[in-house]
Amino acid sequence: MKNTQIELQIKVPNQTRYLSLIGRISEELAKQLQNYTGDREALANHINVVLTEALVNAIRHANANDPDEEVEIRITVTDEELLLQVFDHGRGFNLESISATAEDSQHELEDHGRGLYIMRSLMDSVEYYPVEGGNVLEMRKQFR
Repeated sequence: MKNTQIELQIKVPNQTRYLSLIGRISEELAKQLQNYTGDREALANHINVVLTEALVNAIRHANANDPDEEVEIRITVTDEELLLQVFDHGRGFNLESISATAEDSQHELEDHGRGLYIMRSLMDSVEYYPVEGGNVLEMRKQFR
């Protein structure tokens, strides 16, 4: 069987007004996934939420609200998984230093880390690492 692949690459200015556009694109894509056997509406919502959180973090923190910067989003779909990547031009941070569980103090999640907690809860894996010219937040959802 052929391994189907869809790849979308989107670059938007470093402004939050593009969040709903990216959310709508990702939701529509999720609804079309052929190999996903779960609740497509729920998956579409989850993808919208995690991409919105990732974009807000990239815009506000990594790119420091600089209107001259841009954010790149790549969405890759194969027969086995959905891969979401959000590229930024910031200094980066240690993903492991941000709390990962609901048992962590509520105060810490209020200050920072809420978005990462949500991403980790809704996706199968979340990684953040340096690439040439910046960093990438990579989120994966397996089709089981």
